[in-house]
Amino acid sequence: MELLERFIATAGRAGAQVVRCLDHVALVDYIVRHAGGAVLLPNFASGRRLHLAEALRDSGCEVHTEHLRTAAVEAAAGITGANFALADTGTVVLDSTDEALRLASTLPPCHFVILDPRKILADGLAAVGPLRVLHQRQSPDFIAFITGPSRTADIERVLTIGVHGPRELHILLLEGVSDDPLES
Repeated sequence: MELLERFIATAGRAGAQVVRCLDHVALVDYIVRHAGGAVLLPNFASGRRLHLAEALRDSGCEVHTEHLRTAAVEAAAGITGANFALADTGTVVLDSTDEALRLASTLPPCHFVILDPRKILADGLAAVGPLRVLHQRQSPDFIAFITGPSRTADIERVLTIGVHGPRELHILLLEGVSDDPLES
């Protein structure tokens, strides 16, 4: 429980909205209320397990599961899982080798991440083991470490949110989705 509280606090300080969802119905409801339009939904383990595409569509949400490159131009939000998270920085870690995951997590102005609280690790040192196993299992080309919404201070050293990625990051905590740090 201490890791969870620490993660919620540090992710919040980084600008993320962290929401505890009691069940998948509450998760779907939250996404529908906050997406602001069509969502990109790539194929990932937690999304399949939750039958997320069907649940979102049944709730009236426009969901794109194919041709995400084309759909990304007008999508309001993207949804992904996370391999694990780091409590000390409020960071979610995602093997985003699959282009569809990169599109959903970087192009729309809003990014929803589904995270099982059991996948929260203390810090980067605790992540060494899962990262090694991930690299041995496959050769990931892209590992995204996402801490809060996209931010930059490149322009006259003024902090600007959302220039190089989503302006909003919503981390949706849902127990029982997956405790496997090798799947998102």
